[in-house]
Amino acid sequence: MAVDWSDEIAIANLADEPALSDELTGMIEKVESLDDPPHVVLDFNEVSYINSSNIAQLLKARKVLEAKQRQLVLCSMSDDVFSVMVVSGLEKLFRFAPDMLTAIASVQIEDPSA
Repeated sequence: MAVDWSDEIAIANLADEPALSDELTGMIEKVESLDDPPHVVLDFNEVSYINSSNIAQLLKARKVLEAKQRQLVLCSMSDDVFSVMVVSGLEKLFRFAPDMLTAIASVQIEDPSA
């Protein structure tokens, strides 16, 4: 996983399983360990499917980031992956962006210091 941690926005380029679970776990642990973590953008461009464990990890990441008043944006999801989010009703809980630049811009619009 390529992760660019700036002071205000972390970008994680995710891959398919088995790496996806490890990548999400690592990101959650990093965010939990920081008093003032950055906002997080997860790039799903290379992810072709997600499982229930991945969904649980995304929900945990959302909870941890919200508790620290930080944003989580999911971007570049394939139609197959996004359809899992829709079928499970999770499209109402997460923020989505069509691509990385739009995701970063949406974070910066809501938090001009990002």
